[in-house]
Amino acid sequence: MLTFLADFSQTFGGLNVFRYITFRTGGATVTALLLVFLFGPAIINALRLKQGKGQPIRLDGPESHLLTKKGTPTMGGLMILFGAIVSILLWANPKSPFVWIVLMVTLGFGAIGFYDDYLKVTRQTHDGFSGRARLAIEALIAGIACAAMTYFGPANITGLALPLVNGFVLDMGLFFILFGVFVIVGAGNAVNLTDGLDGLAIVPVMIAAGTFGVIAWVVGNAIFSTHLGVNFIPGTGELAVVCGAVIGAGLGFLWFNAPPASIFMGDTGSLALGGMLGTIAVATKHEIVLAIVGGLFVLEAVSVIMQVGYFKMTGRRIFLMAPFHHHLEKMGWAEPQIVIRMWIFSFVLAMAGLVTLKVR
Repeated sequence: MLTFLADFSQTFGGLNVFRYITFRTGGATVTALLLVFLFGPAIINALRLKQGKGQPIRLDGPESHLLTKKGTPTMGGLMILFGAIVSILLWANPKSPFVWIVLMVTLGFGAIGFYDDYLKVTRQTHDGFSGRARLAIEALIAGIACAAMTYFGPANITGLALPLVNGFVLDMGLFFILFGVFVIVGAGNAVNLTDGLDGLAIVPVMIAAGTFGVIAWVVGNAIFSTHLGVNFIPGTGELAVVCGAVIGAGLGFLWFNAPPASIFMGDTGSLALGGMLGTIAVATKHEIVLAIVGGLFVLEAVSVIMQVGYFKMTGRRIFLMAPFHHHLEKMGWAEPQIVIRMWIFSFVLAMAGLVTLKVR
């Protein structure tokens, strides 16, 4: 909450920089990065000591995982959340309700993921939290967040804007809450399904966070939003600071998650980060753009839905294994090859998402 320093800018002129979102976004990025770097090793050692055998490895998965990933601790999302949230609280403007709404979803989804990870580690099984109960609690948290947006946000917060279309907004009314729940819960679980290889999920999350940091800054600025023909949502500019903190914490985590990983993100991190991205997309009225920018997450989620649905109907499988990155492993692709190519795929999709700001 360093924004209060700007109040003393008349006495110390240099403090005026704390008024600028761009400066505070940079500060949040560096702060989160340093926090994870400094405290990451201690967190990893504590988790390794507590978990013993680490994250259970699927016996029906790629055979190499039993050799290279066995014994690696999970719940690394705690490192990301620690660095990001402390940084957000330091650098974001607390007067923006959207900051608190995003933090509520992030912590709520993170708590669900933490409980799921805890059950898996203590039982040494993949049967964690009940799927239906988990989705129900996620939907409740997302519903409260969307209802809070309608209460604290402007009148156009319930509108649905289409990319590449200037000025068209479909007012969804109360249906906005159901739509928002779908986006937030879907994003959380899509990122969760993507997290299966060292570094696979965190870099696309950082790419998406950087993209939505730009979008949030534009949408929260009356001049630039009018110039580009996008909805102006006061207060959402502060979400750029949130995105900056995620990038910094993500970079710090990647240092330890780079292959061979010293720690896995776990549901603690993937659910929280996915829910955060979904909430930011809903707040900035760029829900459809999230499907473009997060196209990798969509691909992974759809591959699971197709695999399960087709198997239930026919007893056969479409993919060698789902999610899709495991299908590629079964085809003989090396893990670094899959991960780096999916990073490139995510970067290209992010550029396509940013283009929608201008092409209207």
